[in-house]
Amino acid sequence: MNIKPLADRVLVLPDEAEQKTAAGIIIPDTAKEKPQKGKVVSVGPGTKDHEMTVKVGDEVLYGKYSGTEVDIDGTKYMIMKEGDIYAII
Repeated sequence: MNIKPLADRVLVLPDEAEQKTAAGIIIPDTAKEKPQKGKVVSVGPGTKDHEMTVKVGDEVLYGKYSGTEVDIDGTKYMIMKEGDIYAII
């Protein structure tokens, strides 16, 4: 895959949704929460006013409704502005 986000956008591979609860109860697909954590796969160059803080390989936390889900070669990614990322883990 060779995708380069533009400006201050970041391509993130979301972590898998939880399959079981702490008590061992299996969660059905319809009740699973969207993950809010993932790994940065690609980073744009930034803008003239904003230098990028995150880099490829960073584990990040982002908002529940942040970004846009994209399907690339059968894998689901999130593309979002760096401002939608809350923290680097």
